[in-house]
This record gives sequence, C-alpha cells and structure tokens, in this order.
Amino acid sequence: MPDYISWIIFAVAVGGLLSLDLFVFHREARAVRMREAAAWVTVWVTLGLSFGGWIFLTRGATSGAEYLAGYLIEYSLSMDNVFVFAVLFAYFGVPAAYQHRLLFWGVMGAIVFRAIFIVAGTALLSAFHFVIYLFGALLLFTAWRMVTAGTEHVDPSSNPVLRAMRRVIPVTDDFDGQRFFTRRNGKLWATPLFAALVVVETSDIMFAIDSVPAILAITTDTFIVFTSNAFAIMGLRSLYFLLAGLIDRFEYLKYGLAALLAFAGMKMLLSDVVHLDVWLSLGVIVAILLLSVVISLLATRGREVPETTPPAH
Repeated sequence: MPDYISWIIFAVAVGGLLSLDLFVFHREARAVRMREAAAWVTVWVTLGLSFGGWIFLTRGATSGAEYLAGYLIEYSLSMDNVFVFAVLFAYFGVPAAYQHRLLFWGVMGAIVFRAIFIVAGTALLSAFHFVIYLFGALLLFTAWRMVTAGTEHVDPSSNPVLRAMRRVIPVTDDFDGQRFFTRRNGKLWATPLFAALVVVETSDIMFAIDSVPAILAITTDTFIVFTSNAFAIMGLRSLYFLLAGLIDRFEYLKYGLAALLAFAGMKMLLSDVVHLDVWLSLGVIVAILLLSVVISLLATRGREVPETTPPAH
C-alpha cells in the first residue's frame, strides 16, 4: 500500500475520533468519573492495538512489532505525564468539569509538537550518525533524573513561557466557564484555563524530548513513530481521569519508566556493536513495565481508592 494512502487513512481515522470525542461525547462540560474513564481507556487501547494489527497485515510482522514497541513506550511514559498534570491542575484550581476540554486541546498541541520532533529527529539521524549517541546520552540522563526527582518539584509559577505570556496577555483570577479567553471592559484577558494549557503544552514538549528519542531507538520509520505516538497520546485524557485517583498505587512505576529510558539509551549508544532484534526489544519493554506495575500494586495493596473525580482545588 502506498505511504500516502496509509497517511490518509490514519488522518481520517484520527480526525473522526477526535471530532466525536469533542463534539458528541463531551460536548457539555462535566466531570469524568473513574468508571467512565476506565471504559474510555479500554476503547482507546483497543483502537491503538487494532491499528497495530492493521500495520501487521499491510506492512509485515517487523513493522507491526516496531509499532507495538513504540506504542508501549509512549503509553507508559504518558503515565508520568498524568502525575504531573494532577499537580498542574491542583495548582491552577481547574474544576473537574473543565479538565477534559483542557486535556483535549493539550493533546491536539502534543500531536503537533510530536510531529515536529519526529520529523526533526529522523532527519538528524539520517544526516548525522553521531546524533544517535547524543540521543542515547540524553535518555540515560533523563532516566537518572526521573529516579532522583519527582513531581513534587513541579512549579508552574517558574515556567518561563507562562511568565512571558502573562507579560503579553493579562490573566483573570477566576474562570469564565470553559473559555480560554474573555473580554472585560473591552480588553482581552486570558483565563486560568489558558494559563494551565500553556503549562500543559510546555510540559509536553519536555516529555517529547525524552519519549521521541526512546521510540527512535526502536525504529526511524516516520509513519510508525508518529502513529504509535498519536494513538498513545489520544488515550492520555482517559488515562489521566483513571489514574489521577490512583497515583499512590503506582509508587514504583517511575523506576520502571527510568529503566525503559535507560534501555532505549543503551540501545542507541551500542547500536554500532549490538543489534537487538525488534521482538527481543519488545519483550524487554513488556517485562520492564509488567514488573514495575506488579511491584507497585503489591507494595501498595490494601490502600483504599475512593470513587472520585481527579483532584482540583
């Protein structure tokens, strides 16, 4: 199948799904409960894996395995985003009813930024071989940073993009429904919802610097890298609403994510001397994720998790 047809099929599918999500299922502002979020997580994961099955059928087993590995890497790293988002939403006091809209547009921006990073990353790797060592070193540094730092160090007030935005557009103290902007006394103001969106987008750029090189350690096929990223990111909203109330149950997940980044980094650094089969890489990724999740759940068993919406103060 020609590449342009694959891109058209993907674009139509993604555009249709996102339109249904925003204009049909979540047209009105409302809080998303954990049970509903669990159902949507199931839907998005099923769609993402089904697209991987389509790649298996049309592009072969190797491409299918590369897609699945990329999808698992991005989806698992998205869990770290979830914990940061919980901190950001609490800082800005985003009401639970508005969080889905904020995450929707955050995801849209994330897809655009990932596309830019992926195109730039693959172009750099094609033009300059030494870049693979820079990416590998970056992933090892990120793995170390993930183990030694946590979301408690997130401080939205120090975000340079947010401070620059506030110098250009004044921000109201209160929300105006789901609006990102409002007019008061004939002057345009940004609402705290837009300020939160700015921090969400800049945070995702930082995550992309880590996650895109991690997937490029598996494959440099632009179509596979981008589609696996996109399907994982589109499920991020429901994943947030499901996991925001379960943060304490994933106490050791960050060590698994750090190990995942370290594995991808070492794979890049040793790429000229060690060539791992994509199926072996996929097995390592699955093993790391399963082990970190199982250890976390066993270590935190017995903790009560109330049926609530994600926190917002």
